[in-house]
Amino acid sequence: MKERISEIIHKLETTHKLSKEEYIFLLEEFLHGNESEGLASILKEKAVALRKSIYGNSIFIRGLIEFTNYCKNDCLYCGIRRSNTKVNRYRLTEEEIIQCAAEGYQLGFRTFVLQGGEDPFFTDKKLISIISKIKTSHPDCAITLSIGERSLESYRILRKAGADRYLLRHETATEEHYKKLHPQNQSFQNRMNCLKNLRSNGYTVGCGFMVGSPFQTVENLANDLLFIQVFQPEMCGIGPFIPHNDTPFAEFSAGSAELTCFLLSIIRLIKPNILLPATTALGTVTPDGREKGILSGANVIMPNLSPVSVRKDYSLYNGKICTGEESAQCIACLKRRIESTGYKIVIDWGDITNIL
Repeated sequence: MKERISEIIHKLETTHKLSKEEYIFLLEEFLHGNESEGLASILKEKAVALRKSIYGNSIFIRGLIEFTNYCKNDCLYCGIRRSNTKVNRYRLTEEEIIQCAAEGYQLGFRTFVLQGGEDPFFTDKKLISIISKIKTSHPDCAITLSIGERSLESYRILRKAGADRYLLRHETATEEHYKKLHPQNQSFQNRMNCLKNLRSNGYTVGCGFMVGSPFQTVENLANDLLFIQVFQPEMCGIGPFIPHNDTPFAEFSAGSAELTCFLLSIIRLIKPNILLPATTALGTVTPDGREKGILSGANVIMPNLSPVSVRKDYSLYNGKICTGEESAQCIACLKRRIESTGYKIVIDWGDITNIL
């Protein structure tokens, strides 16, 4: 068994690709084998060495601006789903969004992530105005959008307005699993088409998935890894599923930080230069989650720049950390935590490094 594990790890390390069966084998060994800790340790060591060879000890920071919690969708796992009437809804004004970016710039951020529910209020015209004003004030900064499924034309004109990156989590690469997580009017195929449309418009593209989501199987996770292997995203955001009290999945168990970190290591080995966040969800399920993510191969963290008054209302899941050291305003605290792992936060655009 150890010989088989060694063969597969060597193949992943040298070719950056495995078969679906090989991904399943690694996952099963981690979840049910006798050598799970040793397997995770080996993959972590190789992932960290690979990341260091490309990015050194640098950890990139992104300033997260959660500008609306209105959403037209009804995803069964999400706390801001349309059907949740208990949410205190908010929309930041254009001036508030621009002020968040200005404050972030003073704190040392050079990338801003504009994230929100799929809110029809924010038309292309409104978003173009916001993007162009941030770019005019801070031309040395990157803008990442994370605002869901839009039309090909919308992606085109937002890119033209100055958006550099786009994060659209695919959530699961298995269509049948996708149907179990979303209502019938949401299409797996449309989600995949949107990712292709983003790529065709020249964005730096990110995808991602939940770890331990309801009904997820080992085969589903293997399909996610295969999708990353084929699609080759520049960014990938993964985090443990965490239930929200006011959703149909309230009684499901949260995903595992250990499995999330194991998958972070594998993703780093699939695409060595990928931008890989240690997510807020990972920091929510365990206090040192983001440190564990960095020590498993991640190289991005996204502190919150949103106004403190609304942070608790962008509640995608129970217990989301939103006002402590993870916030952008406590950047000194965050730097100390990152430095305790042997890494350093850098003030940088933080783009993907091309490798031969």
